[in-house]
Amino acid sequence: MGGIMVYEERNAWAGLIVGVVVIGAYVLIVLQQAAGGPVTDVDWFPLMMWTIGLGIVATIVLSIVWGMIAGAKDPDGVGKSDVRDRDISRMGSRVEQAFIVIAGLGVITLCAVGADLFWIANTMFAGFAVSAMVGSVARVVAYRRGLV
Repeated sequence: MGGIMVYEERNAWAGLIVGVVVIGAYVLIVLQQAAGGPVTDVDWFPLMMWTIGLGIVATIVLSIVWGMIAGAKDPDGVGKSDVRDRDISRMGSRVEQAFIVIAGLGVITLCAVGADLFWIANTMFAGFAVSAMVGSVARVVAYRRGLV
């Protein structure tokens, strides 16, 4: 499929791009604040909340700007979706759910062994991040290669 991306594909790309940037930034900031010491000493909660909030806002802004650019090029097709889009969205959601379950099991295991809250929270955070990125990759691949 070439040409202009449909709305859902642009959103998948936007989430993937922003996800890689904000998760990378979060990891770098946590490591910088640890300054060679234990990462469990870092005040991770505000960093995590800011990362989540900024990631959501950045994804929305990127999707809107990208949509406006696409709308200028193809005003009639910018927001249309069809059965294929819905099928791809459902497939991406199933992929995401699998990774959320894996993260949840990891969190339960960490709780069972009495791990530090840093590891418990960051395991779930990583699970959400990986879930969203893998789901976006699955959607993009489905748009480019089709559903199998």
